Amino acid sequence: MIRNNDTAGAGIACFGEILLRLAAPPSELLLQTRTFVGHIGGAEANVAVALTQWGHASTVVSILPDNGLGHAAAGELRRHGVRTGAVQFRPGRMGLYFLTVGAGQRPSEVLYDREGSAFALAPPELIDWPAVLSQVSWLHLSGITPAVGPQAAEAALRAARTARSLGVAVSFDCNYRAKLWERWHGDARPILRELVDHADLLFAEQRDISLILGHSFEGLPTAAQFAAAGQMAFDTFRNLKRIATTVRVQRSVDDHDLSGALLSRDRLCTTRTYSIGRIIDRIGSGDAFAAGILHGVRTQMDDQDSVNFGVAAAVLKHSIPGDFNLVSIAEVQNLLRDSGFTVRR
Repeated sequence: MIRNNDTAGAGIACFGEILLRLAAPPSELLLQTRTFVGHIGGAEANVAVALTQWGHASTVVSILPDNGLGHAAAGELRRHGVRTGAVQFRPGRMGLYFLTVGAGQRPSEVLYDREGSAFALAPPELIDWPAVLSQVSWLHLSGITPAVGPQAAEAALRAARTARSLGVAVSFDCNYRAKLWERWHGDARPILRELVDHADLLFAEQRDISLILGHSFEGLPTAAQFAAAGQMAFDTFRNLKRIATTVRVQRSVDDHDLSGALLSRDRLCTTRTYSIGRIIDRIGSGDAFAAGILHGVRTQMDDQDSVNFGVAAAVLKHSIPGDFNLVSIAEVQNLLRDSGFTVRR
């Protein structure tokens, strides 16, 4: 159920590219039957949709092509209650990605086709960040945005700098995408490092932190690596208050275990491990986790309840086709209570 009230005061702005996903039918290779299933998505839009489902006023800030695809994408976000007043339309093309869903021992594969999109080519000064951020209390960014190209990287940096100067809280999901950075020979480390420097809440595993800080944690026992990496991040970035991550164990494409951890400067909270035995769609599950943590933080849950909610939301996303997590708070709470699988009437 979509609610228009914001349970945590002023809303949240999510900045990033909105994409059209074209997926082969389940378990098929691309063009095996010359059919695609289309969905609208994108990391930041996925977070905005989930938060809107849970009662937060969420705004997507983006640039879309001024054509039928761009306007349809904005309409799809509005259909889920997301505010699109900060979306601009310009000449250009829609960013795409193609998804081949894996099966058994064959992993899923993503093929990006977003080079030269309206978003990637938009001038960094196009968005009036002081005006946009004056309407919200939180800004959410991901590392996918600066990976798109130099203009998008500068726009993300301007957003984070403005948010910090205005006292708007910042969450940043590292979401490192090597293929995107390599396309334009971008130097990821200094850009990601500055974005983390502005963040209050970081979504990252130890490998992300290792990349950003240029320090390896592989010499430590596996169970200790995240806490050690997090402590070094806290020592380095003075604004940082929390770091969250999921922990995934994969036996096959359709058989995973998922748990999570949330580290603050004085406490590490971990969750139970969920076994996910039949995966409908795992794309967007990391964004579902991020949205769950944000929901917890913004509604004053304690850290343990926040990470429990985030992981449960991510687990349920695996049952929803498409990028968006459309489950309700009640459905997340039912999973947390182990309410079982009896048909609810």
